[in-house]
Amino acid sequence: MDLIANAKSWLNQDPDPITRLELEQLIDAQDESGLLSRFETRLQFGTAGLRGELGAGPNRMNRIVVAQAALAIARFLNSNKTDYLDKNGELSVVVGYDGRVNSDIFAQDSAEIFAAAGIKTRLFDSAVPTPVAAFTGKRFLASATVIVTASHNPPRDNGYKVYLGGANGCSQLISPQDKQIASLIDEISKEITFDEIPKSKDIEILGQADIDSYVARAASLVSQDQTGRENLKITYTAMHGVGYRVIKAVFDRTGFVFNSVAAQQEPNGQFPTVSFPNPEEPGAMDLSFEHAKAHNSDLIIANDPDADRLAVGVKKGSDYQMLTGDQVGLLLAEMIASAKTGGTLANSIVSASLAKLAQFHGMNYQQTLTGFKWISKVPNLSFGYEEALGYCIDPSATPDKDGISAALAIAELASTLKAEGMDLLDLLRGLAKRYGHLATGQVSIRVTDLSVIGKIMAEVKSNPIAEILGESAEFENLELGKNLPSTEGVIFTTSSYRVIIRPSGTEPKLKCYLQVTAASEDAAQQKLQTLKSWAQQLLRAA
Repeated sequence: MDLIANAKSWLNQDPDPITRLELEQLIDAQDESGLLSRFETRLQFGTAGLRGELGAGPNRMNRIVVAQAALAIARFLNSNKTDYLDKNGELSVVVGYDGRVNSDIFAQDSAEIFAAAGIKTRLFDSAVPTPVAAFTGKRFLASATVIVTASHNPPRDNGYKVYLGGANGCSQLISPQDKQIASLIDEISKEITFDEIPKSKDIEILGQADIDSYVARAASLVSQDQTGRENLKITYTAMHGVGYRVIKAVFDRTGFVFNSVAAQQEPNGQFPTVSFPNPEEPGAMDLSFEHAKAHNSDLIIANDPDADRLAVGVKKGSDYQMLTGDQVGLLLAEMIASAKTGGTLANSIVSASLAKLAQFHGMNYQQTLTGFKWISKVPNLSFGYEEALGYCIDPSATPDKDGISAALAIAELASTLKAEGMDLLDLLRGLAKRYGHLATGQVSIRVTDLSVIGKIMAEVKSNPIAEILGESAEFENLELGKNLPSTEGVIFTTSSYRVIIRPSGTEPKLKCYLQVTAASEDAAQQKLQTLKSWAQQLLRAA
């Protein structure tokens, strides 16, 4: 590979002055390491679309990489036209974007490329939450929906999330369509430059009326009786993302009142108050805790930057306790199952099973692979969740996780309980008595070299452990596709422990998901802490 020649060729077509300067400096310095990290490989387009660090070159998120992906999607749709016609019998695309650096530029480029390819293109005129864009794509039964977002990734990242219509139901794309689009991207990268890609301004603009359609739908999911809702004191943070404007409209419409963490209220792609804009990361909720204590809030609600995830904190004495994703999933599942007749509850393999709850309420239950690309496709789905703070409470209208509608449901549940002199922790204790005492947690390692993850996974699969903390363990290699479609990961199961090890699909992390059952809440928590120490040693040893 002639790094300098490749870099100069890229430089000649790069329309962005910032990434041009970055590349010029690397070339002038003959920085082989910096050039290799950008040109040795390229960002892989998969079921998560694209996601990576902003910068120059094919292994970064930039205008050229995004344009190549947009043209590939356009060619894919035109080559499979009859499979993806919208409700008007034509090809159409909805394009949305969040508040990260360059999201609006990537969205504009994409929209112009789709339009030039003869596809009816609708582009939001401002940054919107991912659930709003997904809902809008479903409302139009669009051939595809593209959302420029890196969700809760580090500040320097951006991404490109793709949903497909037709038989895919306007949910996230899966294989083999992702591989077909990836192949087209490779072809395009060799045959056409950025300036040569046709672009058109013939774009329909989506605005407040389309956001209002989402707001009305979300508000309809809870009781229209607003009595007593103003008594629930709520602290809310948008985590420097795009959730505030929409969730405020939803809460105003349904009679809930919240105090916003002002320093994190407006979109800011620099994320100045957090290192990682993810409610699960240490320190990310510090300002919310301070705000909640100052306002004596009953409840803390946090969205991630694109508002498709929800974190919940509950007042406990003079402090606050963050609920796990599994706890929030259990609460929402109980709330929805109690109000419905029939239907299916679903969760991913890394999440605590809803099987007992579904059986109690006479509902069906299904376990899926990790990700809402699988959960949202479960037939007759009433509710689906994943422990990574993702909840789908309105699958027929928004076929993905939605941190805004889920926040509304949690607020309604908390308000109802407060009127009865209870809170979410009280309900969780009651559910534990009914369905069993379960504690869940996670340990993970973040890497800079992705090959490290492959080496650890290979070691775990070739030398599977035989026991966990004195209990005999059964081993399942998910790559073999025995009970679910093949995926990278392993499961170890004992009489009281369950450990799942798999690479993250969106971050350079290896994750180890932990589940413990015990006779009491205290015993479960004690066993979980022991299991965490065991898992950390296992990952270090591998």
